[in-house]
Amino acid sequence: MNVVTTFNEKKREKQIKYERSLLRELSIQRLHASVKASFGSSRLATGLLMNSGIEEACYDVAIEAYLLGGRYSRFGYFGESLEMARERSYDEEKHLIDTLYNFFLFWGNGDEGMAGESLYYLCERYVEGWWKEGFQKGEKKHKLKMH
Repeated sequence: MNVVTTFNEKKREKQIKYERSLLRELSIQRLHASVKASFGSSRLATGLLMNSGIEEACYDVAIEAYLLGGRYSRFGYFGESLEMARERSYDEEKHLIDTLYNFFLFWGNGDEGMAGESLYYLCERYVEGWWKEGFQKGEKKHKLKMH
């Protein structure tokens, strides 16, 4: 007797397999260095990064942004520019930026004030950088048919 599977199950299995292949190229050391490079100069973020939970949240957001860029790299393979593909993922990327920013605000000491805007831009650049890296890695995988 055959097992009946649905299209959605197969699609999800394929997506998980693709995401795993993308994640093989990512290391904790790179994530750690990226967090330090992105948020190390901000006075507000530097104090917060002493808390390991915040650093792990940065890792989570970086991984999600990386996978999001990897998912949208398919459009780059079919001829869209990076900017056009990024416009497609605007809402999801904005959600990641807001999540990271709100996490910093939640764990902050309440003295964000004027630094809040610059912290938001740091979060935006951080997510954008990981999105672009995921997009480029995914585009390579599509070109080499390694997905």
